[in-house]
Amino acid sequence: MKIGPALAMVALIFVGIWLVLQPTLARRDSDLAVRIGAVQLNVRDYQDGTYEFVSPAALARLGRIDAEHYLAELARQQTLWNERPALERTLMGFFNITEWSNLAWVLLGLTGQSAFFLRMFIQWVVSEKRGRSEVPEIFWWLSFVGGAMMFVYFVWRVDFVGVIGQSSGVVIYARNLRLIHKNRHRNGYAAPISADPEPGETRFPAPSDDQER
Repeated sequence: MKIGPALAMVALIFVGIWLVLQPTLARRDSDLAVRIGAVQLNVRDYQDGTYEFVSPAALARLGRIDAEHYLAELARQQTLWNERPALERTLMGFFNITEWSNLAWVLLGLTGQSAFFLRMFIQWVVSEKRGRSEVPEIFWWLSFVGGAMMFVYFVWRVDFVGVIGQSSGVVIYARNLRLIHKNRHRNGYAAPISADPEPGETRFPAPSDDQER
């Protein structure tokens, strides 16, 4: 087993962990987390009785405010949430998103998961057709694309378990594709000469294993 893929796997795992840590460290600066519907407000509580919103960004621009303005802002946010249509509130809660622009991330995750399902479905159909268990090349392509999408999605979700799972998987899928193409290239050179060369054509014998090394 080559050391390169193993090192790439470890490196991607550490990158994933680092990406997940960034929003976690950012939230560390807040003392309170107030959830209004599907929206979470992170607040810093100062000893002098003032407050400051850390997120979302629109509220963070308010800076430090006193308790009266803080409670008034919470009431305003509650009113804004209640004024949304019931269907909108239900869907945002169902997808666990705080604004509709986040739906693009959910669609990315669903696309990656669909690729994961499709790879197994194709592998099953191919195996049934040939009467034996086989793993076609498209299986690894769908695994790689789906794994990469799921990796990005889990980073956005700050899901440590998902990031770790896809970090190792993506490298394994890429390595299998590399081995498939290396083997195909090697077999192309090793293909036997099936006919005599045409006049003026030069044929070279396939290199032996010793020559390749």
